[in-house]
Amino acid sequence: MQVLGLTGSIGMGKTTAAGMLRRLGLPVHDADQAVHRLFAKSGRAVEPVSRHFPDVLVDGAVDRKRLGERVFADDAALRLLESLVHPLVRQEALDFLKRHRRRRSPLVVLDIPLLYETGGDDLCDHVIVVSAPLRIQRQRVLKRPGMNEEKFRAVLARQLPDALKRRRADYVIQTGLGKALTFRQLARLVRKLRRRERERIRDKTGSIHA
Repeated sequence: MQVLGLTGSIGMGKTTAAGMLRRLGLPVHDADQAVHRLFAKSGRAVEPVSRHFPDVLVDGAVDRKRLGERVFADDAALRLLESLVHPLVRQEALDFLKRHRRRRSPLVVLDIPLLYETGGDDLCDHVIVVSAPLRIQRQRVLKRPGMNEEKFRAVLARQLPDALKRRRADYVIQTGLGKALTFRQLARLVRKLRRRERERIRDKTGSIHA
């Protein structure tokens, strides 16, 4: 099984790209959705997070908006939160990979916004970085509810710069020229990786029987 990491800075089109990969038939593990599950009532992150941030607990679940406001301008609180949540999110990814290895899935995707920042790339055979010009990135982000220039810059400051992500990536997908082109880039890449995986399995099988 080949593991494909998908990442990109805020507003670069990662969610759209993940949806396209699903359309192409690839199982996708969404780290953001994993966090939602962990913060929901009875989720595994509720007890440790609420122990340190009791004011963010609402009806037995972690209120993400309150939590975001609590840690937004407090680097120490943010580091504490990350130390509580990131190991749980990583375990969700490991469980996903374990399930798909049992199913003999040839190619799966780990959709992780902070892939490089959290060391998640060590789980991946290949990494895709989605990227767009800063002008388009800013337009996309500032359209989001509750977002402003200050928050945008604060988020960017906590993420690995786009240029460094692109330098470290195995594949860069440009998302600033329309969804049709993005989809064609991804479809071409998936065809190539599926072909490589078939060849790898064939060669492995041949060597076993040789």
